[in-house]
Amino acid sequence: MFFDSWFGLLRVLIVGTLSYAALIALLRISGKRSLSKMNAFDLVVTVALGSTFATVILNNSIPLAEGVLALALLVCLQFVITWLSVRFEPVQNLIKSEPTLLVRDGNYLTEAMRTQRVTKEEVEAALRENGTSEVSQAACVVLETDGSLSVIQADGATSSKDKL
Repeated sequence: MFFDSWFGLLRVLIVGTLSYAALIALLRISGKRSLSKMNAFDLVVTVALGSTFATVILNNSIPLAEGVLALALLVCLQFVITWLSVRFEPVQNLIKSEPTLLVRDGNYLTEAMRTQRVTKEEVEAALRENGTSEVSQAACVVLETDGSLSVIQADGATSSKDKL
């Protein structure tokens, strides 16, 4: 169906705007942690927020107050879990993964790369982004908990950025 009623369009405009404002306010109140680079836990919270937001806007049977409460609940749960993970190591171990070493002293750690499903091409791209032209110039490459790759150059290695 292309068009149901003007009331439906008006509801989406009003509820969407108010829900959006509430979500922005909740995210600002919850702090920068809610908007940081994402690990698996952050991704789940983000998807849940997006799904809840869309449901509140498009489902006529969900009042705005209930939708905002659902958004607030998700943000509060995320805040509580991150608060606990900062204070209690078992909670942190449950929520966050450990960084993984993929290159050591210029040598690929192929088993770690296979386990983490990272290709040599992805490592080489991270090396180039860091201005390192060869894997032999890297002391290590680490797959961080947010999925990014960090490169630490070997002592005495110069990056191509330094040569420019």
